[in-house]
Amino acid sequence: MRTFVLGDIHGGLRALEQVLDRAEVTTEDTLIFLGDYVDGWSQSAEVIDFLIELKSKQKCICIRGNHDQLALDWLENRHEDFDEEMWYKHGGKATVEGYSKLSEEKKKTHITFLESLKDYYLDDQNRLFVHAGFTNLNGVVWEYFPKLFYWDRTLWESALALNPNLKPDDLYYPKRFTVYKEIYIGHTPVTRIGETVPVNKACVWNVDTGAAFKGPLTIMNVDTKEFWQSEPLNELYPEEKGRN
Repeated sequence: MRTFVLGDIHGGLRALEQVLDRAEVTTEDTLIFLGDYVDGWSQSAEVIDFLIELKSKQKCICIRGNHDQLALDWLENRHEDFDEEMWYKHGGKATVEGYSKLSEEKKKTHITFLESLKDYYLDDQNRLFVHAGFTNLNGVVWEYFPKLFYWDRTLWESALALNPNLKPDDLYYPKRFTVYKEIYIGHTPVTRIGETVPVNKACVWNVDTGAAFKGPLTIMNVDTKEFWQSEPLNELYPEEKGRN
């Protein structure tokens, strides 16, 4: 039995099916999804259907991404602190168009799924899986602002800026990087730093390889760090823009 972590999917069902096939995933394997299942490519609703079905067959841990929360707010007609125009520009338009084809009954099952998403997952080896990050120096249990689990960017920015010569016991070493053995995130695509493969900085692994844009989707074996990727999403959806 293997444990895999997957980066942000953003409506790219074709890429999801491709990486599961390339990694030869079986029902004995555990799959940890880091969130952002929707907003971008045209198959957001289909991705949710696929995950609901997959969860009935094997162990899947589905974490909440910021785009998943935005879609849930829209589906439940919650408009406070919700800039719908901005959401449209960042992938929401494709989600709205996709859901216009669904029955109200089907939408309810998707709402139930989106409500069930976890803020984070901590395994028995002290490895943390979270969409974006956390800010409390003592870890996720002490986080005062839960929305930062799926909106934070400071964890990754701090990891990128960290002096590689600093050691964990150094006075100036960030305490957030000493709480967990490893931290797996998505949210901020590594394409922003010119990469299209998972990037490791300090104890943080970023596996968002830009599937919302022109990058591939990535699945990685958490224990061995071997990874597999789909074709770039703009090639799998040549007639669409995604979030480009």
